[in-house]
Parts: sequence; structure tokens; C-alpha cells
Amino acid sequence: MALRIDTFDNVRGGNALYKALAHPLAAAPGRALIGRLRRYGKVAVVDPQGAAAGLAELFDLSALDIAGVYVQDLARIGKQTLGRSAEGVPALARSAARAVLVAAFDADRLIGQIAPFVPQNCDVFSLDDMRIPAERLTNKSTYLDPLNFVTNFVLFRDADPVTTQLVTANYWPGYGSKSVTYWLTLFDGAGEIIAEWSETPTAEAGAIVIDSRVVRRRFGLGEFSGQLFVHVSGAAGHDIVKYALDVYGDGPAGGDSSLSCTHDANAWPSDRYAGLPAPAPGERVVLWLQNSHAAPVPAGAIGLSVMGGQHIALLDEPIGPFATRALDVAELLPDLAWPAQNELHAGKHMVRPRYEIIEGGRRRIAHVNVERGDLKPNPELPQLAETLGKGYLLPAPILPRGEWQSVLLPTPMAVAQSELPIAAIAYDTQGREVARHRFGRLPRGHRTAFDLDELSGALGDDGYGHVELVYDFAEGGDGDGWLHALFRYRHRLSGHAAETSFGAHVFNTILTYRDEPQSYSGRPPGLSTRLFLRLGQNGYDTLCHLIYPASSPWRTKSTTDVILHDASGCEVARRSLAIACSGSHLWRYHGLFDKATREAAGPGAYAVIRDTTCRLFGYHGLIGRDGAFSLDHMFGY
Repeated sequence: MALRIDTFDNVRGGNALYKALAHPLAAAPGRALIGRLRRYGKVAVVDPQGAAAGLAELFDLSALDIAGVYVQDLARIGKQTLGRSAEGVPALARSAARAVLVAAFDADRLIGQIAPFVPQNCDVFSLDDMRIPAERLTNKSTYLDPLNFVTNFVLFRDADPVTTQLVTANYWPGYGSKSVTYWLTLFDGAGEIIAEWSETPTAEAGAIVIDSRVVRRRFGLGEFSGQLFVHVSGAAGHDIVKYALDVYGDGPAGGDSSLSCTHDANAWPSDRYAGLPAPAPGERVVLWLQNSHAAPVPAGAIGLSVMGGQHIALLDEPIGPFATRALDVAELLPDLAWPAQNELHAGKHMVRPRYEIIEGGRRRIAHVNVERGDLKPNPELPQLAETLGKGYLLPAPILPRGEWQSVLLPTPMAVAQSELPIAAIAYDTQGREVARHRFGRLPRGHRTAFDLDELSGALGDDGYGHVELVYDFAEGGDGDGWLHALFRYRHRLSGHAAETSFGAHVFNTILTYRDEPQSYSGRPPGLSTRLFLRLGQNGYDTLCHLIYPASSPWRTKSTTDVILHDASGCEVARRSLAIACSGSHLWRYHGLFDKATREAAGPGAYAVIRDTTCRLFGYHGLIGRDGAFSLDHMFGY
């Protein structure tokens, strides 16, 4: 029941045709186009670029009487398209069609080319009839330019006791953009549009804050739990909308019942997602299923399975267009418990979903990750140690062990992964290895959550450091470079918790392997840092844990600047840090910048972590009341 649509692959990147067909503002004109064609009777479909199949997956064409499908490419003649054997365009002249649909955008040239073969008294239509408004286009001359579809979905809620806030900065001018506009569409839980508006940053590098409480007041809305669709026009450099999303909620005694953060969703629907934890005792795990398309998700099209298992428990109900369904995972897998993991079989119906863990009166939000189906074991990995040292590694904080518990759960994140031959290495702040744990060859369906207290004893109760998950082929085994884990942190005194997940990369080596070390701009190696840090307001402090991971030895110390900006993007102050190679530095906003400087920065202030000598990996969070905190990895650009 998975959608047969081409969305994204790691070689070609994203498919702009998919974004064009799936855009929420293409939904109404797309349905209207199909309605007009239906009134003609027989309809011929000319499919020069293979768009017809994707159109049929996202829009219901069953009411059309299709006279035939016609193609230009000789290799496609005779192939099945829309349930019919494709013919060459010259055969269109012999059809009994009353209307022709050219399944392409920017179709005027194609329409002119096929004109000699169009039957008499035929009207010709194209996908240009379902174009989105011109003011949202960055490149008006080429509709399927990826920069015309710089979009993303956001889990957006304002329902007692939870509110949400999206924070980012206008980082696009760094890629050559002159100005950008954020176009915003808010859907409620039923998939109905309840608000539409736009915001244009007034300054280069200015802050962008979208608060659910402000939106609710502005449009006179009641409570909502739905999704916010973000479309950026005028963007340059890349087609990814990056943001930090904070979730707040007050408890009955004035404490924080909900305080968590997560980052931008991967904007491309995937067939599978993994990294969804089963509930621990006393917990409920709620998966927020948000349909990303104008077509309903059919009953039985999505489901859950135990990681490593074969049985898929299906959700036997539909989800409407752009609608939201909060699914308690116990509805489908009632007997599964932490540290077991779930796989979400999503059928390409939604971008990366969030999940919410409810524990008593407390809530925390995190996200699952794309599970890749294109990877196979890479036999070269065991030999990389000679040239790339640790090679692929995944860094994460070990928070001060006297105050926090830190737990690591390795998560299989590719369909072909049958085992994880891995080890965890703990480092102190100066980059010295203090302990190592070899997991051996964990099976795909393992249930091993590792308490990092077992590695961090040498750090002391008030000390901190970081852990790196790496491949360990001492006992053999296979790896593919797509190494992931979930990290769970718990405040020992209050019981508040947070979690984050990510995947491994090659860090800070001059040698390159495939597309590693990754660079946000330009070709690898990526050997510099630019991270966005949103800052807590209204009594919330911000914590930031910067890690200097290195696959092989790199510069002894980082040359890192923390640059404080006000809401308009103007620099207010900067502080310098020197982090040891393979070390880390944990700091707080209120500690690094004094009160007078923070007041000068004012509301909407943010920071940029900049280093031109090495690539750092960062985690950020808020510190609230009663021991509440949030933690997730930062985004770079």
C-alpha cells in the first residue's frame, strides 16, 4: 500500500516534480483539473517525462475514461503506465479522445510539438493548470527548479497544556539570496486550513519566530493540534528549511510539564522510519501521524512492527488529506516495552513524524529517522582504519553524571542491516579516552540500552564529556556507514527526561571518502562550523554542548566563536572558546554572557557558533523550572 512515488535518493537528491504535485496549494487546482477532464469523456494522457504515475498516486484519476497513454521515449513504448500499454505520440492521432492531458509542467513547448497528432476538436490541458501562485516561486522561468519548492512540515500545536514555537534565522543571504518570504499554511487535526499568512524578515540574518500562541490570537483560533506547512520563496543554495522547534507546557503547580525541543523534519516522505522507542514502565508513547498529501491514507496502509520482527500491525482506519492522527503505539503493539524498538511502515505518506512520550503529567517530543532501503553492507569499512582512523563516528553528550543519567540505545536505520558491530568510547573534555565498551555484533532486533554511567566514572560526579559510537569489527560483522543511535537523558532529582537521535559521519580529516566529511556548502571535506543556537527567553536558560569529534587527529584546539545577535541580526557580542580535539565544552547562555549583554541582545536574540578550522557537532536545550530541560542536536548551514 506504499505510494509509488519518487521522492528522494542520496545520489540525485530530491525530486522537484514530487514537491510540485504534493504541494498543498496544488491540491485544489489539481482536483479541479481532473473534474474538468472528466466532463470531456475520453481523455488521452501524453506523458513525456514520466509524471503521470506520480500524479495518479496523489490524485484520484479513477473517474477519468482514459483513451490511452502516449510517450516520446522509444524505450517506454509498450511499458505499463496508468494500467495501459504506452504508445508512441503519433498514435495519439488515432485515439477517440475529446481532451488531451499533457502530464508536464512548463508544457507550452511540448504542446506545440504534439499539435500535429492531436485529434480534431480536442482541448489540451497540462499540469500547468495546477501551478501554485507565482509569488511563491523563486525561479519563475523554470517551474520544477528545486528552489521553487523549499518546503517543510512542522508538528504545530496549541492545546492545553502544550504550545509550540518555531525559531530560525534568515540564513539564506549567506547563499546569495536577496530576500526571502516565509509562506505559512496551518492545518488543524482534520486537515482543514485554519490560517494562511506570510512573514518577510526585515533584515539579513534576522530572527524568525513563529509562536503558536501568537498565531492563535492573531486568527482567533481555538485549540489545535495539526501541522504547519512552511514554504520559503527567494531561497538560494539549497532546498531545505531548517528550524528548531520548542514545545512548552505548564504543570498544575507552575512547573514545566512539557519542555522539549526537536529540529527540522526531513522534508521527503519515506517508506520506513525507525528509532521509535517502546514505552518504559509508566510511559505512553504517542506517534503523531501527519498525512503530507491531498490524498487520504487508506486504512491498512501504514503500521508498526517490532524491530527485527516480521509481523506488521496495521492501522485499520484512514487518515484524511493533511490530517493528523495521534497513535498510541500500544494500540498496535500492546506488549512491547523499552528498550525494544518499533519500525514505522509509513508507505511514503508522511514526512518524518514526531513522537511524544507521556510519563505521568510530563511530556517530551522527539523524532524518528528515515530508514534507508538503498544501502547494502560496505566491505571497505573494516579497512578504513588505516586511512580514516575511527572513520564513521556518532558523537553525543555525557552530561554531568551527578545531575543527569545518560543512556545510549543503538538503532538500526537501514532495511538491510542485520547486525551492528559497534563500540562506545567515552572521552573527557580534553579529548582523552577514559573508557570503552564493546557491544560485539548486536543483532537487528537487539534490546540493549547502555547506561553511560558505566563509562563515565573517570569523569567524576561533576564532570562531563562525550561518547562516540563507532564500528568495531574485532569480531567480524558488516557495516554500511549508516550508524544511528538514540540518546536518552534523565534529570536524577526531578525525573524530567529528554532524548535525541542522529547518525554517524566522518569528522575532521583532510582525506575524503565518498561524500564525507560532509560540507554544508561546497564539496567535501567539511572542515568548518556554522551552527544556529536559539536562546531561551522569559526565564529559560540555554545549554549548549559543543563536541569536537575527529575521525583521525586534527588541529589540537578549535578556534570557536560564539556570536550573539539581536533579533534584527546585528552582532551584540562574541566569546571565544578553545575545545580540545576529541574533547567537548558544555556551557550556558547565562554563564557565557552577563546580564547586561543579554539585556542588550533583547527578545528574539540568537547565537551562531562559528569555526573556520574544524567541524564541531553541537547539542542544545533549554533549562526550565523544577529540573525540566530539553536537548536535541543543533542544525548547521
